[in-house]
Amino acid sequence: MKSVRLRLLLLALLPISVLMPLLLVLAMTRWNADYDDMLIANVDSDLRIAEQYLGRILASTGTNIRSVSESSLFSDVLLAPPREQLRFLDQRRAELQLDFLYYISGDDLSGPTSKWPVIAAAAAGSLSSRIDVFSADELASFSSELEQRARIPLIETEAAVPTARTTEDRGMVVHAASPVTVLGHDGVLVGGILLNRNLDFIDTINALVYLSDSAGENRQGTATLFLDDTRVSTNVRLFEDVRALGTRVSASVRHRVLNLGQTWLDRAFVVNDWYISGYLPLTDSFGSRVGMLYVGFLEAPYQGAKRAAYWTIVAVFIGVLVISAPLFLWLAKGIFFPLERMTQTMKRVERGDLAARNGAVGSQDEIGQVAAHLDTLLNQVQERDQALRDWAEELNARVDKRTTELSAANAKLEDTFKQLVMSEKLASIGEITAGVAHEINNPVAVIQGNVDVIRMTLDERSTEVETELTLIDNQVLRIDAIVGKLLQFARPTEFGAFEESVDIAPLVEDCLVLVDHVTSKQTITVKRIFGPAPLVNINPGELQQVVINLVMNAVQAMKGSGTLSLTLQSQSRDGCEGALLSVTDSGPGIDEKNLGSVFNPFYTTKPGEGTGLGLSISQTLIQRAGGLISVRNLTQSGAQFSVWLPADVQTIQ
Repeated sequence: MKSVRLRLLLLALLPISVLMPLLLVLAMTRWNADYDDMLIANVDSDLRIAEQYLGRILASTGTNIRSVSESSLFSDVLLAPPREQLRFLDQRRAELQLDFLYYISGDDLSGPTSKWPVIAAAAAGSLSSRIDVFSADELASFSSELEQRARIPLIETEAAVPTARTTEDRGMVVHAASPVTVLGHDGVLVGGILLNRNLDFIDTINALVYLSDSAGENRQGTATLFLDDTRVSTNVRLFEDVRALGTRVSASVRHRVLNLGQTWLDRAFVVNDWYISGYLPLTDSFGSRVGMLYVGFLEAPYQGAKRAAYWTIVAVFIGVLVISAPLFLWLAKGIFFPLERMTQTMKRVERGDLAARNGAVGSQDEIGQVAAHLDTLLNQVQERDQALRDWAEELNARVDKRTTELSAANAKLEDTFKQLVMSEKLASIGEITAGVAHEINNPVAVIQGNVDVIRMTLDERSTEVETELTLIDNQVLRIDAIVGKLLQFARPTEFGAFEESVDIAPLVEDCLVLVDHVTSKQTITVKRIFGPAPLVNINPGELQQVVINLVMNAVQAMKGSGTLSLTLQSQSRDGCEGALLSVTDSGPGIDEKNLGSVFNPFYTTKPGEGTGLGLSISQTLIQRAGGLISVRNLTQSGAQFSVWLPADVQTIQ
């Protein structure tokens, strides 16, 4: 029922939870763009105010110099000695707050000073006031104080254009010149203001732009004058009481403003924080871009305001969802009640109460019809359940009869399996006998008879070759031992056909004797690692059959050369003591996809040569003795078959 409630709730709230957020995202995106445009418009307006103030400084400087050049007092001074002229100009420089003021007579206008366009314009009769950049030597010609004031150590700035310079010793100057044409004196009066470290100039711009904000906002604004890309006058703080003189603008701003001559109106990282910034390129009297005028205000308060607006809208939206969900559930109660009744009925039916019914649910709509139809279906289910019970009784009787038949078939299958075991054993005997017969049948009688003839013929002289004759006798005895082991394997009933306590180590040695004719004809090294192991309870003949089968398979896998390792040790499984025999070869191993099939009946890797029953029968014989046989591939090469048998309880006690 919870899933139905959830689905209905999602259907009802889908317009609110999907469409409204989409509309809000679109609206917030548009609002964010408009808000950013407004900030850019503000900084553009601020930049225009700063530009106008700089223009007013240029104009007022030119006007002040012209007022001096046109004064009657200045015309009188021109007739006075040079010392009086210098004293007069120094007084006027101080009154007008200029950093230098000097007069060039018409005869000197062709000198080095004529390179400046403002002086050339004044010499032509026009008042001119522009920004120019003076070298350190030119500043020093006025005073050493100006030279020192203009010198600013460069501070390494992240993202700035790399430079090998360490000091900015040039000066950015408001350079003005006025023509002098009084009483027949032709010349030019030149004056200027050094803007490097001119904090009054830059603080005045900051005050005009931000401290008298018409909107009543307390914007945290800054202003800066750049010579090239270096701050030569600024109220941007490097630390609390240290202005960021000597820091440089980023490479991107420099390229756009100084190289391309465009005005920058965008956010920019200024020393320590992000600012909404405006950069205006400044040109000198030669028309070259020599610096920038910057104003900007801190971005963080406006970003905080935008985040607050975002979270407010999100909170309102969540509040609407929280209020809408319970209201909808309350209104939908009439739909959920019949569904809950049907759910309870189905749970009772699942517990076995086939008589459970919905009854009247108080609703005549589609859900009420479904409830009535469910009751009809439950009636049919109850009737069919009774019919199934009747059929089940009849089926049980048939199953009992069939079980009896299967038991008889299983007994026949067991007899067939025993016959297969015997067939596989006889096949193994036949394979071994084929090799042993060649070794035994003809040579034994001839060898033994000739040895006896030699002894009789030599009589007492036989002592000279007694060692050789004894060696021949020993080999004959070895052949007899092989025959004995073969008979013990071929007719185990004559040597003990029942389970008994078996020491695995000597039994394995006997098996190796039986297969020696196979291993000796190939380059196979047999390694025995027999540790202490308990006796096991198994039919010796059956265990011989398993060991010989595993050894023969290992020899065939190595194809003529390799190492056959037989390891015997004590091992416990699930708290039961036992003995573990491992047969390991150095062959190519078994294909991983066939590892799970090697013990299947009729599975063989040598079609046409074997029956495929050897490992299957070996597994059955070991399992019948309570043991376990397993196989795995080694890490490098080869396969390992392991036979674990539980220890004989009587020998442990």
